[in-house]
Amino acid sequence: MEIYLDTGNVDEIRKAAETGMLSGVTTNPTLIAKEGRDFKQVITEIARILERHTQSFTVSAETHSTDADGMVKEGIEYAKYHKNVIVKVPMTRDGIIAVQQLGKRKIRCNVTLCFSPNQALLAAKAGAYIVSPFVGRIDDHGGEGMELIEQIREIYDNYEFATKILVASVRHPGHVRDAALLGADIVTLPATVFEQLFAHPLTDKGLEKFLADYRKSQAALEQGKRA
Repeated sequence: MEIYLDTGNVDEIRKAAETGMLSGVTTNPTLIAKEGRDFKQVITEIARILERHTQSFTVSAETHSTDADGMVKEGIEYAKYHKNVIVKVPMTRDGIIAVQQLGKRKIRCNVTLCFSPNQALLAAKAGAYIVSPFVGRIDDHGGEGMELIEQIREIYDNYEFATKILVASVRHPGHVRDAALLGADIVTLPATVFEQLFAHPLTDKGLEKFLADYRKSQAALEQGKRA
């Protein structure tokens, strides 16, 4: 399962990329707006950071038009930013039309804001490279986000769809674990959740004990040399 970072902050991306665990970045207009920078500048800088660590990555750049023609026009422009930029479009009727039109131009798409198996089915039939179901938002409204991932996985396996399942709106490391158990292809994380993947209190406790024992043994050796 690939791990993406869900952010527009280049410092967060740079830090995560240094671990060698990052395979891509997802962005949206809200995340880019938080940075107060030019959209194209942010996307191209993200791509440059990632290509220092891996050649196999994607950067999802989201359209802001709501009509198919506008999405296609923006998508064609975004695809010029870098060969690994893919176009993020909403799971709407116009979005599905745009995916097919961009696909004819060999431009890959990430269909976002997916909340049902039927929406995921349409995205795959349209030829989407990625579909992004939002598990956290479903959980927030009393549903079970991971049930959606399980259903999409079964549908895609039934018909051998190549569309990748990207688990989005991740709230905590448990979402990452469940996504991996269900066979999701990608999970995209806020930087805070990414850092939590490395941590466990027993790891910290064990390391502290190992270091204490090492210091104790070194002190004993030094004392023995002086005796």
